[in-house]
Amino acid sequence: MTPSHHPLISERIAEVRENIERAARRSGRTPDQVRLMVVTKEVPIDKMRSAIAAGAVLLGENRVQSAREKVEELGREGLQWHLIGNLQKNKVKYVFDLFDRIDSVDSVALAEAIDKRATQLGVVMPVLLQINISGEESKFGLQPEELEKALDATRDMKGIRVEGFMTIPPMDPDPQHARPYFSALRELRDKYAKMDKNILLNELSMGMSSDYAVAIEEGATLVRVGTSIFGSRSR
Repeated sequence: MTPSHHPLISERIAEVRENIERAARRSGRTPDQVRLMVVTKEVPIDKMRSAIAAGAVLLGENRVQSAREKVEELGREGLQWHLIGNLQKNKVKYVFDLFDRIDSVDSVALAEAIDKRATQLGVVMPVLLQINISGEESKFGLQPEELEKALDATRDMKGIRVEGFMTIPPMDPDPQHARPYFSALRELRDKYAKMDKNILLNELSMGMSSDYAVAIEEGATLVRVGTSIFGSRSR
């Protein structure tokens, strides 16, 4: 199937980009200060090709195994693959051939495992720390009160580079209810960036299909959009 069989995908990406531009301007920023990650979990290859043909470059995958199959099919040249789902320590050895960044580092132990393997390979893996800003037991992520120790621990790791934070707010049909969680993450970032000038926490990955405009208004530099582009995916 060729990209032309999915014209709606191109239209939806264009619409999302327009929404990003408007939200960025409302927040006093330019559109190029906010990047769009196209979330491709459970999306078939033909639809991914359509998204790429429409300009998608940054792709977010939840699982190592599904990403492996897609990277083998689509390659890495001209694309950026990010892992946004939970990563088990026993899968760390596989991520270096697949991903350009791991956006879901949710513990110091996982950071240590990535650092160890990266050091063995002689590379540096960019990462985001996943913060459980809402404190929900069902979500992965560092608690805000754990963040200072985590940053202290990762500061001396030679195999990873912490580039910022990622969070997922509680599910809610009203995107405005996510605003306090987004602003809280921005405030955490600002706090720790001021404490240590050697830590560059430039990335704030927050906001998905239902609430990305609000996230941008609160300072998101990267939004993760899947459903608004590909439609609902059955599990």
